Amino acid sequence: MNVYAVERQSWLVEHARAEGRIDVNDVAQLLDVAPETVRRDLNTLERHGLVRRVHGGAVPVERLGFEGALVTRATTRTEEKSQIARAALAHLDNVESIFLDEGTTAAAVAELLEPQRPLTVVTSALPIACRLAEQPNLTVMILGGRVRGHTLGAVDQWATRMLEDLVIDLALVGTNGITVAHGLTCPDSAVAAVKRRAIASSRRAILLADHSKFGADSSVRFADVRDIEMVVTDRGTPESELRSLRRLGIEVVQA
Repeated sequence: MNVYAVERQSWLVEHARAEGRIDVNDVAQLLDVAPETVRRDLNTLERHGLVRRVHGGAVPVERLGFEGALVTRATTRTEEKSQIARAALAHLDNVESIFLDEGTTAAAVAELLEPQRPLTVVTSALPIACRLAEQPNLTVMILGGRVRGHTLGAVDQWATRMLEDLVIDLALVGTNGITVAHGLTCPDSAVAAVKRRAIASSRRAILLADHSKFGADSSVRFADVRDIEMVVTDRGTPESELRSLRRLGIEVVQA
């Protein structure tokens, strides 16, 4: 692809926003340019505040500063999220209670959840609670608190206080970013507090994250990578990211 630098940089921004991240080597092959050229473009875009450099590439600044509306996020990487949800359901054997996080990947789990035996679902997400409330074999517990307009998830001290009194078998949580250096992160401190307390109240925790979350950091950490025992992701996640997790003893499942 023979284009001027300004056209190439514009394409890189759109690609980052559409895919959630840019991998230098992949994009270099796609554009038929040297990796050094892509790195220079990304450095330029970072100086203009359009992307944030991460190991091996970059992520759009939108991922770092705020979250998209629920309706927008629900139409992004839907196939990957469905695959992750199906893989996650295979690990619900022998559990009597789960925490199901807010977010579109957790919602994909709720869409597929049809247990054949009694199961208690604790959730901070109003859409998930409504989806599951009439399901046979399910007892649904919705956390109280302030409801966030972006995700319709409950937060603040009412939600965390309720979690303090619960003992949950398994937490299924999402994230906006995951790196070995900075752990699991999201842009909202109130959401981070609920995620942190849910993990602390659960015997085990599994992270559900599509490939766009890897190598990215958001602003508030809610868990160390060692706080989770398994990561369920899609086939698009770079092997280098997964290798770092395996070295720490974390099981990795690619759907």
